[in-house]
Amino acid sequence: MKGRVLIVAGSDSGGGAGIQADIKTVTALGGYAATAITALTIQDTRDVYGIHEVPVDIVRRQMEVVLDDIGADCIKTGMLHRTEVLEAVADVIARKAAGVPLVVDPVMVAKGGARLLDADTTGVLRDRLIGAATVLTPNLPEAEILSGARIETDDDLERVGRALCALGPKAVLMKGGHRPGDEVRDVLATADGVEVFRSPRIDTPHTHGTGCTLASAIAAGIAQGLGPHAAIARGRDYVQKAIRTAPGFGSGHGPLNHGHTIRD
Repeated sequence: MKGRVLIVAGSDSGGGAGIQADIKTVTALGGYAATAITALTIQDTRDVYGIHEVPVDIVRRQMEVVLDDIGADCIKTGMLHRTEVLEAVADVIARKAAGVPLVVDPVMVAKGGARLLDADTTGVLRDRLIGAATVLTPNLPEAEILSGARIETDDDLERVGRALCALGPKAVLMKGGHRPGDEVRDVLATADGVEVFRSPRIDTPHTHGTGCTLASAIAAGIAQGLGPHAAIARGRDYVQKAIRTAPGFGSGHGPLNHGHTIRD
């Protein structure tokens, strides 16, 4: 076991996304996952039916005790749906984890379309966390919200990636899965330029939790000493196989096979 990842995110009762997907992913890739849960969601493969908020002090203390005792080689943030929670998370990172690599998955919209981030919190996310990120991993709707720009073409994908990179993160992975076509085209923007990752689109409804899974796979790689590019490449390979071998559970957007790395 190598690489300690502290995951700060919400819980998914269906087990396909959120903290549950994060723990499975980090473990499947040989890392150690610790958590600070920000919210409990009532969720299945079809929808999000409710959110129970964890008190801010509890979120803060979860992070503090883990960092004081176990430590972290990378921190990954997911669902930070309230300004107070986001501010508390940013404060703890600044006080106790300065210099620890940070992967920010700006979770704003669930697969079924439910909004998971308060509109007023978007500016705080940009100001407090995105600039400190080692890797930012927005999907297209999230990138449009963060940038205020429409993304309709390949050029738009690259242009917005560069614009988000200018906010301060070392790398921005623009996930292109929401765009139509037989090929999924993800764009990595860094200070050195733009690189495109391509893979065949897998025709399946079983894609619940792909964003959480990819971000946690990247965080595990970085915690294990990989650079952003290598961590992203390995993470994309892991997610693609997890989608191809999905178990087919649920009647909506089903979960991935996070355990495909496990051998009898």
